[in-house]
Amino acid sequence: MFDSILIANRGEIACRIIRTARSMGIKTIAVYSEADRDALHVDMASDAMLIGPPPALQSYLNVDAIMLAIEEMGAQAVHPGYGFLSENASFAERLADEGVTFIGPPPEAIRTLGDKITSKRLAQQAGVPTVPGSADPVSQPDEAARIADEIGYPVMLKASAGGGGKGMRAVTGADELQESLRACMSEAQASFGDGRVFIEKLIVAPRHIEIQVLADSHGNVIYLGERECSIQRRHQKVIEEAPSPFLDVETRRRMGEAAVALAKAANYVSAGTVEFIVDADRNFYFLEMNTRLQVEHPVTEEVTGLDLVEQMIRIAAGEKLSIRQEDVTLNGWAMEARLYAEDPTRGFLPSIGRLARYREPVTGAFGTSKTIRIDSGANEGDHITRHYDPMIAKLIAVGDTRDQAVQQMQSALDEFYVRGVGNNLGFVAAIIAHPEFRAGNLTTDFIAKYFGARFDPTQGTEAVSSTFAAVAGAIHWRLQKRNTEIAAWTMDGQPVPRTGVTLAKDWVAIVNGQPHRLSLGETNGTVEISVDGRNRQVVSNWSPTSYLFKGTVDGEGVCIQVDRVATGYRLSQGGVFADIQVVSPRAAELIASMPERELGLSGKEVKSPMPGLIVSIGVEVGQQVEAGDPLGVIEAMKMENQLLAERSGKIAKILCAAGDSVEVDQVILEFE
Repeated sequence: MFDSILIANRGEIACRIIRTARSMGIKTIAVYSEADRDALHVDMASDAMLIGPPPALQSYLNVDAIMLAIEEMGAQAVHPGYGFLSENASFAERLADEGVTFIGPPPEAIRTLGDKITSKRLAQQAGVPTVPGSADPVSQPDEAARIADEIGYPVMLKASAGGGGKGMRAVTGADELQESLRACMSEAQASFGDGRVFIEKLIVAPRHIEIQVLADSHGNVIYLGERECSIQRRHQKVIEEAPSPFLDVETRRRMGEAAVALAKAANYVSAGTVEFIVDADRNFYFLEMNTRLQVEHPVTEEVTGLDLVEQMIRIAAGEKLSIRQEDVTLNGWAMEARLYAEDPTRGFLPSIGRLARYREPVTGAFGTSKTIRIDSGANEGDHITRHYDPMIAKLIAVGDTRDQAVQQMQSALDEFYVRGVGNNLGFVAAIIAHPEFRAGNLTTDFIAKYFGARFDPTQGTEAVSSTFAAVAGAIHWRLQKRNTEIAAWTMDGQPVPRTGVTLAKDWVAIVNGQPHRLSLGETNGTVEISVDGRNRQVVSNWSPTSYLFKGTVDGEGVCIQVDRVATGYRLSQGGVFADIQVVSPRAAELIASMPERELGLSGKEVKSPMPGLIVSIGVEVGQQVEAGDPLGVIEAMKMENQLLAERSGKIAKILCAAGDSVEVDQVILEFE
């Protein structure tokens, strides 16, 4: 076994690897960029070394810098995590040349399986079903159009060296093909240094289901069941679970055996994942094989009881697998949600800034409990930058059944409190609460179908409006009571009681503009509230310093996040939030009589919605554009985002060009 391992990665996965290596008694070495000097993985590792400036190409993708760190720190092995150099065959070869063990598959297997075209050919040779499509990369629009016409629309463009949803575009018709091909090739080149793209038939209403395999260097290959990864946005997984609610025992066996056959055909060693697309009739087709640890590996760990990072390390050290296929059993259910630094209310634009508040759900020691596990790479106060992937943490919920896992996930999401950067926790909570998700009716277009391109967290307020009004009333009562009971504080921190003040009992709670009449009182610690004539009982130990309102409403347990805003409170639960004012009846009348503000057209300036890099400007000075027309493309956090016109008009000035770096709200162009 190794004495020391260098982790050629950052963030959550670096911390995850360090935890397992530490439990095995192995010294860990972290590398970090200048942007990550104070990062959690640097603090956790036994040793750490600076390898370059913030841009990944100059640090985490800088092979020379990492090789220097290996030499100076005396690392015997390298774990690449996922992303960055994890599927770089040349890096693995260079390590081998220096006598350093790569904790992953052989370079030739990475090269063969990491290329979607060669891996598809190998899958066909191994008897694994594949999706109809081009056998070779395409680069010319005419060639792409011919192939798309042959296999029929809709089609999917995919980067040959891609992964993580980057370099992928769904094309529904010929009019979209040329621009989609350009964007796909550009994104692939920027993300992987390989702009090759191929075309496949797009399976309508598919499920994305993958098989985890383990292979040692002694010829033993097993599969560890499947993961359902159909909940995706822009081909980026958001929620994963194991097992799949769709597969039966026979389909699981056939998919597992197909995955093993492919791994054997490629002479694969280490942990790997074979991804399939599955149609409504449980026909499955090979998509790709990821020759690395997957982001969603914890759900497999939770249902099998195996530590996949430990298995990778032991395999790399030359050990045989300690289990056989017949030893693999799936127990219970596990579900994972990814916490991303993105703003769902602004079309999921990347969000950067400081994690002003980062409070994980209540768990046991070392980030785990029987029902909740947090794999995180962040601390409160950390800065989220534009240089790296926007994932901050992963929340894993476990139960004996899927319903139990869903309930645990919902409760944990309500407790997970993040402020300072836009994030997707409310959006994930809304997905988990959706009846079609609860029923297990999942497809890769689930988010597009039920949520669209932008998330509105005020939708669904009607169903919880009365409960939110009752809780806001209880909070207001508690604050009012405190203010009327205490006149001042002494120098040594003792309260000075106030006397002769009577609590007001009649109020109006305005929930997202909707008024609810309240009548409040308290008996033996229970706040009794009449909401529009309906009696509600609220029990909680909430204090003004708490950011979570935990308690019961009419005997039902609740956990609601509470933020104080300028004129009241913001409450959020289950993916729904409401801004609430609790005011006197007279004040409510005056508020209701105020005229609504009319929203006019947006101004003349078009500003960058995020910090990033201008990929292209698609308009010229003097050009007339209509609302919704594309104006340009901005790249941020390794993804391209299209900038659309919010109004009609003529372009007067263009202030940025392709290749320019822009900050949030920087003016890109102006209308006349």
